Amino acid sequence: MLKENLKKILINIAIVLLIFLTDRISKIYILKVAELENTVDIYINSYLNFYLIWNKGIAFGLLSYNENYIYNMVTLAITIIVIAILIMLIKAEGFRKYSLILVLGGSLGNLFDRIYYSAVPDFIDFHINNFHWFVFNVADIFITLGIICLIFDEIFVNNNKNENLV
Repeated sequence: MLKENLKKILINIAIVLLIFLTDRISKIYILKVAELENTVDIYINSYLNFYLIWNKGIAFGLLSYNENYIYNMVTLAITIIVIAILIMLIKAEGFRKYSLILVLGGSLGNLFDRIYYSAVPDFIDFHINNFHWFVFNVADIFITLGIICLIFDEIFVNNNKNENLV
């Protein structure tokens, strides 16, 4: 039993590390391009560009302020949320656990950047004609997928469990 639990924990840690490293590698690549070219403005296709911006806010540039104390407060709040995700992850099982792993891996990637660079490098510019979505990064993709999965889990899985209890 202990060996089985240890194996599950190691697999979960490996998935979080894989997500974190995927994010780090993508950001390091973009930052190297920026260092060599002095800019990143790469046309991929008519819907996707890589364009480097530095985000001091949270998801999609929200709460982006120039004052250091606000930045530090937001970073502290994100750190507390990451700790809460870890606690929830310990208690979670099944689909919910893997959804939280996605959120945790992406959150750790962005938290690392906030601490190391004092901003998060965002570079994926998805657009349709002249409508540009917020510029984001690989960590944001994992966080968003994890949250969508958590919403799905809450609406369909937990709702069915609650209906069966009545």
